Amino acid sequence: MDQETKPAPKVAPHTGRLPLRVGTRGSPLARKQTELFLAALRDICPALGYAPDAFAAEIISTTGDQVLDRPLAEVGGKGLFAKEIHEALRDRRIDFAVHSLKDLETTLPDGIILACTMKREDARDALILSDAYKIEEGAEIWSALPANARIGSSSVRRQAQLLHARPDLKIELLRGNVRTRLDAARTGKFDATLLALAGLRRLGFDHEVSAAIDPEAMVPSACQGIVGITVRTEDAALGHLLAMIEDKEAKAVATAERALLAALDGSCRTPIGGYARLLPDGTLHLTGLTARADGSFLLKRSETAAAADAERLGAELGASLRRDSPADIFLD
Repeated sequence: MDQETKPAPKVAPHTGRLPLRVGTRGSPLARKQTELFLAALRDICPALGYAPDAFAAEIISTTGDQVLDRPLAEVGGKGLFAKEIHEALRDRRIDFAVHSLKDLETTLPDGIILACTMKREDARDALILSDAYKIEEGAEIWSALPANARIGSSSVRRQAQLLHARPDLKIELLRGNVRTRLDAARTGKFDATLLALAGLRRLGFDHEVSAAIDPEAMVPSACQGIVGITVRTEDAALGHLLAMIEDKEAKAVATAERALLAALDGSCRTPIGGYARLLPDGTLHLTGLTARADGSFLLKRSETAAAADAERLGAELGASLRRDSPADIFLD
């Protein structure tokens, strides 16, 4: 494309050092999310799109990626998919970082901010059945699972809600990338597994979904389906650029869900769910959940407020859930 036919930049041209270095995990899903982010950035600042050396990806292996044979709760607590990325950002090895927002701590390290939340993909969980089973049309979501079915999962949130609905189920550890977990269920190593529908859609695997689960039947992880971008607090120019691709609805729901998490302050051993959505009248509806991992206790509540009060809504609902939940579920 020649100079005369280039679209006018939507923001001031980037005049800083190139390439801009973007940090990401190395999984296929993380790489895909990074591609989507960079495409949005090129669209808002076309000059970057024309520069062949505008971006350089830095693949960063995190603790959560390195240890696959144990539940995350046994590996080291919060931030397992972000600690090494934060270090690269603070050490100036990268300029910004792309995260699945559900994996990002509610309190970020000093000097790092969440600068951008991108448009949310479908937040629901997806049920993946072994090829030996299927859900009959109109049947209840868990009806396809035989008695004592083996479910592969590493999520205590999913485990708690499954066992609350079906105490007979056997939950066994299954970790790894999306394709690995899909194959483990489809080939019969497990009777079923659950995955985030957002990731399956981004990778083009949504045709393998047996059923998408209503978020009231299986409350998603807070911020599931949202990609978040972090930068150094001092990098005002990058922060301004990223603000131009912020999705306002994603910002509102993420603010409510992260405030809910912060108020609950549970460990990664605590089953917590949070799902916010904008109603047709513009108000924000938030559902929160706390539970025991064995499903013996489950508390779910919903509240609404103006979208401008997203943080207060999350904090108040979180405080309500914490107050009326057994203290032991929040212990490390």
